Amino acid sequence: MAHWFHRNPLKATAPVSFNFYGVAGSPAANKICNDLRTTRARLLEMFTDVTCSPEIMKNATDAYFSLLQGFIASLDGTTQENKMRFIQNFKWTDTLQGNIPSAQQDAVFELVSMAFNVALWYTKFASRLAGKENITETEAKDVHRSLKVAAGIFKNLKEVHIPRLITPAEKGRDLEARVIDAYIIQCQAEAQEVTIARAIELKHNATLIAALAFETANFYQKANHTLNTLEPEYSSKWRKYFLLKQHFYIAYAYCYHGQTLLASDKCGEAIRALQEAEKCYSCAEEQCKEYRQTKGPGTTAKPSEQLFFLKLGGVIKNTLEKCQRENGFIYFHKVPAEPPLLELKASYGLAEPIPFELPPLSEQCSAEVYATFDLTKGAKNDKAKPKEEEVRPMKEPDLKPQNDTGCVIS
Repeated sequence: MAHWFHRNPLKATAPVSFNFYGVAGSPAANKICNDLRTTRARLLEMFTDVTCSPEIMKNATDAYFSLLQGFIASLDGTTQENKMRFIQNFKWTDTLQGNIPSAQQDAVFELVSMAFNVALWYTKFASRLAGKENITETEAKDVHRSLKVAAGIFKNLKEVHIPRLITPAEKGRDLEARVIDAYIIQCQAEAQEVTIARAIELKHNATLIAALAFETANFYQKANHTLNTLEPEYSSKWRKYFLLKQHFYIAYAYCYHGQTLLASDKCGEAIRALQEAEKCYSCAEEQCKEYRQTKGPGTTAKPSEQLFFLKLGGVIKNTLEKCQRENGFIYFHKVPAEPPLLELKASYGLAEPIPFELPPLSEQCSAEVYATFDLTKGAKNDKAKPKEEEVRPMKEPDLKPQNDTGCVIS
């Protein structure tokens, strides 16, 4: 199931040396600065390392964030800002706006930008794993969990850390509410796709599958609407992805709702539901073409080439023909002019973000060591100003397509 999910590029950043000459007034203070530099560099390496696992990512993230908090948390027993918070300038690009970086002289900006990339890594890990041939049940669970972990990180940043920024996020940038909301919703919707595929594979009842598909379609509709006021130049492709997934899962919902109606001897309504499924499926096929032709950031998903997509067309066709046969021999029901309302609520299988918490503050960052940082002995930087030079984009590994068995998330 390679190329089933759309993925925007990772954020890129300028190197940071943490060389605070004169300011770090003790060996322990110098060690914190050196460890910040090395743990940051290692975490950035992990983003593009195809051998990196969630466990390795968590360890690398915790190593850096436990030290970075020493420049954010209050360490002197007062309620004043940490004196080290604004000493270093950080530059980061955004996932939708190319290589034009934003810069802030604020350790909280570094925290939220790096954590944003960690969340993106979990979505890309899930996508790579879902693209494996003959994915196992354990791997499917890892896909599902990774998407919920990513949603939890995005949600935590939005609710806890981004509000702490002195300089608010610019419109259309990653840390702006519309963009981060779209990422949260996308992660939840994609996690539910895993649940739906699992439910179909295990032949759960049609009512549950229809309800899950309907809830997932609503997620994609909400994500699309969240981005409708962003500049089309950098949001159109992402929105097309949301739209095609919305129509695809509405088709799923009508298809399985039709099966439920037939089982309840409501054959006329079942036929009308299947006809609507057919219409929505055709719409999803058309949206796939438009998505591929739309220019914009990110990898291009190819859902219409996947067996999971293609199989639905066959299920709709066969179920509709069965309903029409039954109606001609047994029921003789009139087919309604309007499709049945989908008032479906899933009781099970809804994906909730996994709560994210920062690691504990490193033991290196004690009040005694903190006191040896002396800002009066270092050159004071001016306010952060973005420079003209480009920050080099992350060299992300290629997602190689594999033979699609159709049993993607079983």
